[in-house]
Amino acid sequence: MLASLFLELPRCRGKERKDISSHEFVKAYTAHLKCSVKVELPPWTDIVKTGTLKELAPYDPDWYYIRVASMARKIYLRGGLGVGAFKRIYGGIKRNGSRPPHFYKSSGSIARHILQQLQNMNIVDLDLKGGRKITSSGQRDLDQVAGRITIASLGFLLRRGHISELFGN
Repeated sequence: MLASLFLELPRCRGKERKDISSHEFVKAYTAHLKCSVKVELPPWTDIVKTGTLKELAPYDPDWYYIRVASMARKIYLRGGLGVGAFKRIYGGIKRNGSRPPHFYKSSGSIARHILQQLQNMNIVDLDLKGGRKITSSGQRDLDQVAGRITIASLGFLLRRGHISELFGN
């Protein structure tokens, strides 16, 4: 039955990062990075704030892996991002007590360190136009993680009996 179901599915190209939700992809790629020993955690990850706008360090002990996965996804979707762009992306509103709140950028050293780690892992490379771009091996890794998420969600739909969602009816 399962084989006949796959034969009836319409042909489509492989799933990419744009086809799945960002939250699911970052969660799956974070797990992939934690299993591989390519990412080295700096010794300051448990005590550092992520920007001047923050009052405390992150509560999640895996925040560094999550940030690496998120930055890799953003570089793939929008190439040419550098440290300054990531400072703006991860910035936010600083609470100033009784004074008005203002936008502040996040830490540049964290973004720089993560970009250097992604370059050492051969996921991103310097772009001639400025910033970073995804490499072919990095694109392959991200596509494999996206494919695993797609296969897992397909199996979930089959187990639950939601076959109409597979065909788009």
